[in-house]
Amino acid sequence: MDLETQVVPASQGRAFRMRAGQFARITNTHGNQVVDTWAVAASDAAEVSSMDHTRSVNSNIFFTKGMSLKSSRRRSMLTMVADSARVRHDTLLCPCSADLYQQLGCTAYHRSCTDNFHEALAQVSLEHAFTPASLNLFMNVPVGPDGTVDRLPPATTAGDHVVLRADMDLVLVLSACPQDITPINGAARTPQNVAVSITDAFSPEEAA
Repeated sequence: MDLETQVVPASQGRAFRMRAGQFARITNTHGNQVVDTWAVAASDAAEVSSMDHTRSVNSNIFFTKGMSLKSSRRRSMLTMVADSARVRHDTLLCPCSADLYQQLGCTAYHRSCTDNFHEALAQVSLEHAFTPASLNLFMNVPVGPDGTVDRLPPATTAGDHVVLRADMDLVLVLSACPQDITPINGAARTPQNVAVSITDAFSPEEAA
């Protein structure tokens, strides 16, 4: 059964409850939007997605189709079963925060993925003591031979999407990243909405 397609508004965060075996289709509606992504176990909010364990188990610094997002207990939380753009999603950069924007010169409050994570959890009556590292869907962060990283606009186009399968009952947290100072959300530096639909079934056509 398909659930209604919902929107994560630009610069905002949202939380979605998922049962094991359900699928989340996350659509980059405008093509330029990075989506910071977390998973929180439904059985224990202390068990959260872990980039350290994800990189270790997958033996890769990027996240691509076929890989699983691991928890702080090294359990599989989400598996990427489709990626229309066939890109490498970032696991290295931190979710943006108030401190980051202050260092970038902001003197007034600026929304952040860190705040979005905690606000989204509050929407489903959950809280977490800290902000875990995020899986950064659609973020284009090439790594040089010397280990340096760059921050480039997403290599995606309007309508590109990924499909994630829940491997346990969990809360999926998404942030339409508010970054409008660097080009991480595109050369126009303008955050945009993203679309999310949760389904009970996955069609192979969605991999196209």
